[in-house]
Amino acid sequence: MRQRFSNQNQSSVDSAYRFGKFELHPADRILRRAGRAVSIQPRAFDALHCLVRRAQHLVTKQDLVDTLWPSVHVSEANLTNLIGALRKIVGRNTIRTVSKHGYRFELPVLGEPGVSRSAYEKFFRAKELTAQRSLQSMHTACNLYWIALAEDPGFAPAWAWLGRCCWFLDKFTPGSRATAELAQAAIERAFALNPDLAAAHQFYTSVEADTGRARQSIFRLIERLGNHPDEPETFASLVQVLRFRGLLRQSIYAHERAVGLDPGIDTSVAHTNFLAADYPSAIESYNGRGAYYLDAAAWAVLGEKKRATALLRERLRTMSLSKLMHALLGSLLAILQNKSDQAVRLMTAADTTREPEILIYFARHYAHLGFAAAAVRILRQAAQAGFVCAPETLQFDAWFISLRKYRGFAALLAESQSLVHEAESTFAANLPKSVRWPVH
Repeated sequence: MRQRFSNQNQSSVDSAYRFGKFELHPADRILRRAGRAVSIQPRAFDALHCLVRRAQHLVTKQDLVDTLWPSVHVSEANLTNLIGALRKIVGRNTIRTVSKHGYRFELPVLGEPGVSRSAYEKFFRAKELTAQRSLQSMHTACNLYWIALAEDPGFAPAWAWLGRCCWFLDKFTPGSRATAELAQAAIERAFALNPDLAAAHQFYTSVEADTGRARQSIFRLIERLGNHPDEPETFASLVQVLRFRGLLRQSIYAHERAVGLDPGIDTSVAHTNFLAADYPSAIESYNGRGAYYLDAAAWAVLGEKKRATALLRERLRTMSLSKLMHALLGSLLAILQNKSDQAVRLMTAADTTREPEILIYFARHYAHLGFAAAAVRILRQAAQAGFVCAPETLQFDAWFISLRKYRGFAALLAESQSLVHEAESTFAANLPKSVRWPVH
C-alpha cells in the first residue's frame, strides 16, 4: 500500500478512477456515468477495475481469468463475452483487443483512488509534457511533478516520473539543478513506496546503463520478465541495455515486443537502428521525438550533408544544450564543415562520464576524420564504461571505413565479438522458460 501522511488533507483525496464521463469507485463498487449509477454485474465490475488500473497498458487474458475466476477453469469464450458486455457499457472503442495477448483500456485515466485529484491532474499534464522530450517541456514537467508531490508526497508514480525527467535534464541542459543524484533519489523514493512499480524499473534502467551497469540491469530485467512476462516497460528497458551489450538484433526484437504490447510506448530503438546501419529506420523511429543528434547523423551518413548541416545549425542556435550535447552536435557540424581541428577540440573537452553511448558517436567522428587510432581508443573506453560497440556497427558503418583499414581493427573486432558472444550466451541462459525469444 502507498504510504500516507497524517497532515495531508484527506478531503482532497480522490475515491475514484475517472475516465471520460465515468467514475469507478472500487471501495463502494459503484460505476457512475455523468454522476448517475450504472448497473453492472459484479464480475464485469472486477474486469473493468482490472483494465482501468492498467489503463493504456496490456492486461493479459490470463491475468483477467485469474482475477475473475480464481481456481476455476473457464473457456476463453467466458472472457470474450464479458468484455463484450463491458464494451456496451463504456463504449465499443474503449477496450481494445491485443491479438493473442489480452486487452487494453484506451481512455486516459484522469484520477486515481487515494491520490489528491489536484495532484493527479498535474501529474497527468506533466506526463504529456515529458513525452514531448523537448527541453522546455521537460522543465515545465519537472516543476509540475514537484507541485504534485508537494500536494501528495506518497504518490509513487510521480516520484518515478520526476526521476526520469531529472535524469534527462541533467544530461541535456547546462547548469540544471535537476542533478543526477536527485534523479536517482526520486526513483529510489518511488521504489520505497512501490517496489513493483513498472515505471520506476523502466526509468532506473537508464540510470544503470548510463553509469556503466547495463550488465546488472539485464539481470534485474530478466528477473522481472519472469514475474511480468507481458510488461511493455520491461521490453522497452531491454531495448536500451541489450544495445549497450552489443546485442542489436535482440534490442530490435525487444522493441517489437514492447510496441506489440503497448503501441504508444517510447523506446530507444532509433539508436539501435542507427548502430545496425539501418539509417532510414533510425530516422523514421526518431521522428516525433525531441530531436538532437541522431537524425542529423543519419542524414550525414546517407550523403544528405546539406540537410544534416541545416538541422545541426538550427539546433545549436535555438536550443539550450549541456556542454556534452553541444560537443556532440558541434563536432558533427564541424566535421561537415571540414573544420577537423574544431571537432577534435570539442570532443577532447567533453565529459562523457555518464554517457558511454556518446563515446560510440565520437569514435565514428574520429574514424571519419581519419584518426583511426583515436577511434579505437575511444571504442575501448566505451566498452570499459559499459557500452560494447556491436560487430555489425564496426563492419558496416560507412563512417568506420578508415577504421577497417587500421592494423589494429582485427583485434578490436575480435574483442567486440567475444564480449557480444558472452553477453548473448548469458542472456539466453538466464531467460525464464516462460519467455520465448527468437534464436539468431
